[in-house]
Amino acid sequence: MKSQKVQFAQLFLRIAIAVTMLSAVADRFGFWGENSVWGNWNNFEKYTRLLTFFLPEFLSKVGAYTATSLEIIFPLMLLLGYKTKIAAYGSGFLLMTFALSMMIAFGMKVPLDYSVWIGCAASFLLANQNEYSLSLDELNK
Repeated sequence: MKSQKVQFAQLFLRIAIAVTMLSAVADRFGFWGENSVWGNWNNFEKYTRLLTFFLPEFLSKVGAYTATSLEIIFPLMLLLGYKTKIAAYGSGFLLMTFALSMMIAFGMKVPLDYSVWIGCAASFLLANQNEYSLSLDELNK
C-alpha cells in the first residue's frame, strides 16, 4: 500500500494535468470570457494553422479537431482514474507534440512560457507509476 503522501501527490498530479488540459479546451470554446487566449473556435483554428504551417490546411483542421477530442478524453480518463497509464502516456505524447510544434513555429520561448514541457514531463511521470490510488483502475484489480 502506498503512503498517504504518495497517494495525495499522485491524485493531485492527475487532477492538475486534467484541469489544465480541460481549461485549454474551455478557452477555445470561449468559456473563459475576457480571460480567453483564443476565445472561440475560429481563432483556435487560426492558431492551429500557425502551428502546423507545414501541413495542408485540411490536415491542420483535422489536427485541431483531433487535438481537442484527445484533450477532452485524456483528462476525463485521468480524473476518473480509468486506464490511467494510457491516459497519462497519451497526455504526455500530445503535450510533447504541442511543445515541439510550438518550438518549430514560434521558437523555444513559447512552449516554456506556457509550461507545456512541464505538463509533458508530469504526464510521463504519472504514466510510470505502478498503481493508481483513488481510481477506477484500483477498483478493477
